[in-house]
Amino acid sequence: MRGRVLIIAGSDSGGGAGIQADIKTCTALGAYAATAITALTAQDTLGVHGVHPVPPEFIRQQIRLGLEDIGADAVKTGMLGDSATIEAVCEALAAHGTPLPVVVDPVMVAKGGHHLLAEAAVETLKRRLLPFASIITPNLPEAEVLAGMPIGEVAAMRTAAEKLLALGAPAVLLKGGHLPGPRLVDLLATREGIEAFESDRIESRHTHGTGCTLASAVAAGLAQGLGLRGAVVRARAYVQAALRTAPGLGKGHGPLNHAVTLDPARLAALG
Repeated sequence: MRGRVLIIAGSDSGGGAGIQADIKTCTALGAYAATAITALTAQDTLGVHGVHPVPPEFIRQQIRLGLEDIGADAVKTGMLGDSATIEAVCEALAAHGTPLPVVVDPVMVAKGGHHLLAEAAVETLKRRLLPFASIITPNLPEAEVLAGMPIGEVAAMRTAAEKLLALGAPAVLLKGGHLPGPRLVDLLATREGIEAFESDRIESRHTHGTGCTLASAVAAGLAQGLGLRGAVVRARAYVQAALRTAPGLGKGHGPLNHAVTLDPARLAALG
């Protein structure tokens, strides 16, 4: 096990997204996951049925203890919920002092449509959290909110990526899964330019937690010393493999196969 990732995000009682997906992803990629939980959610593959926010002071305490004892080689943020939570996270990271790679997944809406970030908190996220980010990983609806423009084709994705860079983050992984068509295009934008990653679309309703999983996989790579591009390439490959082998659970948007890298038969043979 190599690389420590502190994950600051909400819990998903269904296990497909949020903290649960983040822990599974880091473990599957050989990294260590510690957590600071920002909210408890009651959800299944059909949607989010309840949200219970964690008090900001307790969020700060979780982050402080995680960084002071076990430590971290990278941080990943997911569902933050509101301005008070964002402020608490930023204060805790600033108090740590030592800069760390931070992957910001600007979670705004759950797969089933439930809003996970208050509208009033969007400006707080842009103003307070993005300066901490090493990379942000928005999907297209999130990018439309952050960039203030519609995104209906790859050319618009490129324009939006430039606008997102202008907000202050040094890198953007803009995910194109919401565009129609048999090919999926993601853009990795940095100050040096924009690189497109293309792959065949995997037709499946079992896509719950893809965003959380991708961002945590990138964070695991950075924690393990991979360069940004290498972390993105491996993360995309992991998500695609987990999608192709999804277990088919639930009546709605089911979870991925986060254990795709594991081989229980090999462990049984060793025993």
